[in-house]
Amino acid sequence: MGFRLQEKLSINDLRQSSTPVKALLAASTGGHLAQLVRFERSWNTTGDSLWVTFDTPQSRSLLEGRRVIFVPYVKPRDIAGACRVARGMSRLLRRERFDIAVSTGAALAMGVLPVAAARGVPASYLESVSRVEGPSLTGRLLSASHLTELNTQHRTWSGGRWKQHPSVLAQFAPAPRTRSGDGPLKIFVTLGTIKPYRFDAMIDAMLRTGLANSSTVWQLGETSRSDLPGRAVPEVSADEFRSLALGADVVVTHAGVGTILNLLEWGVHPVVVPRRRIRNEHVDDHQLQIGHLVQSLGVAQVAEAPELQADQLLAAAELTNVERPSTTAPKLVGE
Repeated sequence: MGFRLQEKLSINDLRQSSTPVKALLAASTGGHLAQLVRFERSWNTTGDSLWVTFDTPQSRSLLEGRRVIFVPYVKPRDIAGACRVARGMSRLLRRERFDIAVSTGAALAMGVLPVAAARGVPASYLESVSRVEGPSLTGRLLSASHLTELNTQHRTWSGGRWKQHPSVLAQFAPAPRTRSGDGPLKIFVTLGTIKPYRFDAMIDAMLRTGLANSSTVWQLGETSRSDLPGRAVPEVSADEFRSLALGADVVVTHAGVGTILNLLEWGVHPVVVPRRRIRNEHVDDHQLQIGHLVQSLGVAQVAEAPELQADQLLAAAELTNVERPSTTAPKLVGE
């Protein structure tokens, strides 16, 4: 059992504590999980801390060797799914004690944090960096419940009960690189795997650039297509994803935080194309916000699908990203 530091343990205590803390860590797969994993690296958590997430190649790769409970997928705004998770968490917390419960969302947080708080476990919610203009629906619901500590990665809307937390994306900066070879661009296109949303607009935009060729690899998720040059697959393992990204001259991606964060960590300067709600590509327009954010940081080329140009792919091929010293982190959008 972890050491009880204080009744109201917070995320800040996880960063500063000299005593290991037993944490219950919950996040939906994709960007939510990628952010929580990166943050947890700097937290003093015990080896018997427990992760709660969905069973995907990403989660199995990121959480290899750690204690994990895989729960059924909870769709965005899926109240019934969150309730099913909550029942399982209630049973878990009757037999096991944790010092703190932390989640970066999304709907999965609603099945974990309120139950933990009701069981006397200090609960902290860390809003995704993609929420540039204000909290998500999950964040608003948790704020209204008054059961959890609230944290934002953006100073522009911190205040009151929302405490500012360092941003996960402001740790990177662009740098020049020299592309090897003069042949056709090796391109990796990744649309993510969020269900049930297609992203045909991005594929059509890529085809219009004229740069897709027989060496292009397409990770399509829900967007099945039979008109593409190169290799097209619904999903790839985490190891293959990394290999494809590092082997490409250019990576073109949807504006998923998890994907972007991985690419930045690997030194890739991606071309980012946000999904839009108006085209039924996502539940809302938070990907447009994250596109504006990475553009302001200079760590990606960004375009909405109808405006994507070949020049942006060629520019991305001449750039990389590097870790930025913590003392030189820039201000974010509107700060």
